[in-house]
Amino acid sequence: MAQKRNYIEWSKEELIREILALKKQKTYGLVWEREKTKEDFDLFINWEGEKTKEEFSPESKDKFPVLAEVKDKEINSDKDKPVNLLIEGDNYHSLAVLNFTHKNSVDVIYIDPPYNTGNKDFKYNDKFVDKEDGYRHSKWLSFMSKRLALAKNLLKDTGVIFISIDDNEVAQLKLLCDDLFGEENFITNIIWQSKTGSSDAKTIDTITEYILVYTKIPNKAKFQKYSAFDINRYRYKDKYETERGPYYTDNLDRGGLRYHDSLNYGIKCPDGKVTFPNGRTEFKKDGWTWKWGKDKVEWGIKNDFIVFKKSDKKASGWAVCYKNYLLVDNEGTAMERGAPYKNVIDDIKTGEGATVIKEIFGHQIFKYSKPPVIIQRLLMMVELPKNALILDFMAGSGTTGHAILEINKENNENISFILCTNNEDNNGDGLKICTDICYPRLKKVSEKLGGNLKYYKTDFVEAEQTDKNKRKLVDNCTEMLCIKENTFEKVKDAKKFKIFKNDKLHLGIIFDDEYIDEFVKEAEKISGKIHVYVFSHDDSVPTKEFKTIKNKLTLCPIPETILKVYRKVFKND
Repeated sequence: MAQKRNYIEWSKEELIREILALKKQKTYGLVWEREKTKEDFDLFINWEGEKTKEEFSPESKDKFPVLAEVKDKEINSDKDKPVNLLIEGDNYHSLAVLNFTHKNSVDVIYIDPPYNTGNKDFKYNDKFVDKEDGYRHSKWLSFMSKRLALAKNLLKDTGVIFISIDDNEVAQLKLLCDDLFGEENFITNIIWQSKTGSSDAKTIDTITEYILVYTKIPNKAKFQKYSAFDINRYRYKDKYETERGPYYTDNLDRGGLRYHDSLNYGIKCPDGKVTFPNGRTEFKKDGWTWKWGKDKVEWGIKNDFIVFKKSDKKASGWAVCYKNYLLVDNEGTAMERGAPYKNVIDDIKTGEGATVIKEIFGHQIFKYSKPPVIIQRLLMMVELPKNALILDFMAGSGTTGHAILEINKENNENISFILCTNNEDNNGDGLKICTDICYPRLKKVSEKLGGNLKYYKTDFVEAEQTDKNKRKLVDNCTEMLCIKENTFEKVKDAKKFKIFKNDKLHLGIIFDDEYIDEFVKEAEKISGKIHVYVFSHDDSVPTKEFKTIKNKLTLCPIPETILKVYRKVFKND
C-alpha cells in the first residue's frame, strides 16, 4: 500500500510540480470547483456555529434563519387528518430551519431537482445557468451537495430518499450521493419510461429518465413487495378476511398438465351430482385433471378453500374453484405474497402530470409537473410506519402533497408532508410558483379530499439587542418549537411562557427561567405528558423547580445555535 505523502515537508517547487502532475491525471471521482460556486445563502446557513470573517459579509452578520407563519393561508378541512406544512422560500434556508425542527424525523424524501439542461431550468444566485457556463456542472453539484447534506440529517435511520433526474446530471448525481450517503446505501437506479417518444429524433430517441434511491443506514429501511397485482386481483372477502386476507378464485381443473389417474376423479357438488375435470359427468382420459388430490380437496371443502360455481358451459353444471388468499397459501400456512418491485416503471407517463394540472386550474399553468401517481408508486415501495412524514424540498407545483392527500383519502391513512418551494416567477407569466400555483393547488385538493395545512415563509432574525429583534426571536422560536412538537392549539399565552397542545401532549415554552415557578403552577392543572423547553442565559436548567410535575414532564434541549442567538439578543435582560 502506498505511503501517505507528507506535503508539509515539501518545498514550494516540489508542491508546484505535484499540483501540475495531478492536474494532468485523469480523474474518475467527483470533482468540481467549490471556490467558484459559493451561494448567497452560504452567508447565512450556519447551524454548526462555525464561521470566519471571510465567509460573512457585514450585512449578513449573525442573522438567524427562522420561519414565520402566514396565518391567513392556513387550511383546516378535516380535524382528524394531520397538519401539513408548506414553506415558501429558498430551500437551502428551509432545510437549515428543518434541521432545528425535524432532525431524524422524516421517513421518505422525494425531490425533483432542476435537471440542469441549460434551457433556463436551473438558477444559481438568481441567474439562470446556460449551456455555455464553464462552471455549469460545478454550480449544480455545489447546489445539490449542500442541500442533500442537510436533507440527510432529517431522515430517520430507516429513511429513504428518491431523487428524479435525467441524462444531463445522472452520472454526477450518482457519484455525489455515493459520497454523501455511502455506496453501501445505494438501493437502485429506477429507469422510468416517462415518454412514448417521437419519430423525428435525429439519432436515438430518449424516452427515459431516472430516480436514484438511497437509504440513510444500510439494511435499516424496509421495502414492500409488489402489490399492484394483489390490489386488482385479491378483491373478494369472506368471514376469514382477518386471518387470511382477501382472495381471488381460480379453476381447480387444468388441461395439458402431466396426466395421472389419481387426479382424474369425481367431486360431489352441492346438489349431489358428481363432476369430473373439465365439467365431465364421468371418468374419461381427455388430458384434463384436478390440480389437487382427493385428500386435499376434502380438506379444502372442510376449511372453505373450495368454491362451487354454477356453470352453463360444463356438462355437470358446476365449476369447481379454489380460493387464493392474500395472507395464507393453499395449505392454510401464513405467507408473504408478492415479489420485490422492479427498477423499471413503464406504465406511467409524465404527460399525466399536465392533465392533472389542467383539471385543477382549467389550463396548463405549470410546465413539467410530475404526475401524482409516480410519487404514489414510489411510496408504495417503502414500508411506511403509521403517521409517516414525507418531505419534498423542491416541491414546485405541489405534486407530492397532492399525491399524499389522495393516498390518505383512498386508504384512510394519516401520512403528513412538508413541502418547500421558492416563489419565483413562473415562466415569465407573472404568476409566482408558491403563492399562485403550489398553494392554490394544495388548497383545492385539501378541500376536496380532506387535509390541513400551515403556510410559512422563511425569514431571518438579527442578533442585535433591539426590542424588535427580541419580539421577533420569541415569536419565531415559538413557531419552530410548535412545528417541532406538532402542537398548534394555544392553551396559555403569558408574557414569559406559552403552552400549546395537540391530542397527545402539551408543549411548554419558557422564555425566562425566572418564571419557571409561574409556569409550573399552570402546568399542575394539566393532565397528560408535557414537553418543556427552557430558554436560559447560561447552560443550566434548575430541574428541581419542576419536581411537582416530574412524572409527566420531559425537559427537551434547545439547539445550541438558537440559544446562542437568544443569549446575545437578551444579553442585558
